[in-house]
Amino acid sequence: MKNSMDKEKFLALAAKKYEHINALTDKPTMMDYEKGLVEIMQELGREVVQSQLGGQTKDRRKKRSTNPPSGQLK
Repeated sequence: MKNSMDKEKFLALAAKKYEHINALTDKPTMMDYEKGLVEIMQELGREVVQSQLGGQTKDRRKKRSTNPPSGQLK
């Protein structure tokens, strides 16, 4: 782990999401509420990980996503 996150940094990230979470009560169905909450929590988790581990690496050896060929050429 590169950086440790203290309680204040985590609470600052979570506080940014507070209003979005409260706005979910306006959703018409429980399904919409749950979907919105999952998206917000995933985004918060991503921000926490990026804060602790840093940004994307510049390592040339890093695995890259590639698009497989769409078909055989004849």
